[in-house]
Amino acid sequence: MTGIALEQKNLKTGLFAFAGALAMLGMGYAAVPLYDLFCRVTGFGGTTQQATEADADLAERMALSAGGKSISIRFDASIARDVPWTFTPERSTETVQIGQRDLAFYIARNDSKVPITGTATFNVEPEQAGIYFNKIQCFCFTEQTLQPGEEVRMPVLFYVDPAIMQDENTKDIEQITLSYTFHKSENSAEKPAS
Repeated sequence: MTGIALEQKNLKTGLFAFAGALAMLGMGYAAVPLYDLFCRVTGFGGTTQQATEADADLAERMALSAGGKSISIRFDASIARDVPWTFTPERSTETVQIGQRDLAFYIARNDSKVPITGTATFNVEPEQAGIYFNKIQCFCFTEQTLQPGEEVRMPVLFYVDPAIMQDENTKDIEQITLSYTFHKSENSAEKPAS
């Protein structure tokens, strides 16, 4: 093999390796959004569903024909270690009628001397109920900035889809736990308030 042919072969191999590295980098960036999409569609890992008012209206009509079955909802709240907040549900449990909209509140207070921006992650237990737990409005959809000492009530408007009673894996569930954890946002500017 001549020197030029070997040089061309090395260049070709190097270009393939570079293209492969770029493809892997692209897959790395795409993995998180694709996994998030997968979880939202399937309810995997207790991921709840996001619903519209029209979806809730349909669920309420379905619930009327389903006999008014109720289910207990337990509310859980926690914070990451680097978030100096107090975060609790206003009520720890409540019984809701399946298919009916319900409004729950969480209370958050910034216990630090600087503004903190946080983002809430959430899940539902048992995991198989996640696909039937629908949030219409939630503080978890946006970042929350609390000023030093500020306390806020944050609403969650939700319903449990009546289809939960038709699924062999979920029809006997008596309680669903909605759990939130606040994490410090990457955009959190921890500078003293002026």
